[in-house]
Amino acid sequence: MSRQAAALQAPETEQLSARNFQRLSTFIQDYSGIKMPANKRTMLEGRLRRRMRATRINDVNAYCHYLFEENGLDGEAIHLIDAVTTNKTEFFREPAHFDFLATKGLPALAAKGKREIKIWSSACSTGAEPYTIAMVLDEFCETQRGVDYSILCTDICTEVLDQAVAGRFFEQMIEPVSMARRQRYLMRARDTARNEVRVKPHLRAKLAFARLNLMDDAYPIETNLDIIFCRNILIYFDKPTQAKVLSRLCNHLAPGGYLLLGHSESIVGIDLPVVQIANTVFQKR
Repeated sequence: MSRQAAALQAPETEQLSARNFQRLSTFIQDYSGIKMPANKRTMLEGRLRRRMRATRINDVNAYCHYLFEENGLDGEAIHLIDAVTTNKTEFFREPAHFDFLATKGLPALAAKGKREIKIWSSACSTGAEPYTIAMVLDEFCETQRGVDYSILCTDICTEVLDQAVAGRFFEQMIEPVSMARRQRYLMRARDTARNEVRVKPHLRAKLAFARLNLMDDAYPIETNLDIIFCRNILIYFDKPTQAKVLSRLCNHLAPGGYLLLGHSESIVGIDLPVVQIANTVFQKR
C-alpha cells in the first residue's frame, strides 16, 4: 500500500514535522514571497487541512510527501497558495488614501490633461479595494468632462479573484460605505435571506481581473499607469523581496504617477524613483 493510500485510512492526528514545515515554508516564500516563520507552523497546518481533504489525504506529512516526492506540486501549487494566503480586506480601508485621491491626486492628474486615469490594484483580494477605488473615480469623473478611468485588479489567489469578479459581498462588509454610495453603486440580493449586496453592473464594467504573482520577474502590464495600490501585502515579505517588488511596480508607473502602500509599510532603505508626498503616498519623479 502506498503512503498516500495509507493516509486515506489514517485519522488527522499526526502533526506537521519540522522537516516538512521547513520544506513548505521555503516553497511558499520562494513562490509567493510570503514569509512563514516558525510561529506560523500551527496556522499553516490548519490551513492545509482543506487541501488535504480535497486530495483525500488525511495525514499532513503524507500530503507533504505527495507534494515533494510525488510531483504533486505540478497541479497543487496554485491551490496550496490559495489556502495559505491571508485575504483581509474591507471597503474604504485606510480612508486617508481615498481622501487624498479625491482632493489632490485625481485633480492633479486631470489638470495635467489626463483623459483616461489608469489604476492598478495589485493585491485586490475579494475586491473591496478596487470597488472602493471605482466609487471614488466614478464620482470624480462625473465632475470632469471627458475624463474616464479603468482599473486593473490582480491577485495571486484564484479563489478571491472569483469572488471579486462576481462583486458580491455580505452586508456587514459595506458598513464603511455611505448610504448615498450604497444607493448609487450597490444593489441588494433579491433573496433577502442571503444577506448579500452586489456591485451594480456599470461599476463592475470598469474593472478587469487577472491572476498575477508579484514574485514574477516581469509583469505583463502596461508601463504608463497613473496610480498603483500595493497595500498591506509587503508586510508579508522580507526586505529584499519588498525592494524587488517595489522596483518592478515603479517600472509600471508613469512619471508623476502615485504609488500607495499600506499604513504599516515603509520604503525606508529602498532606493526607488519616488518621493513621499503624503503618509504612505509616493509620487514617481
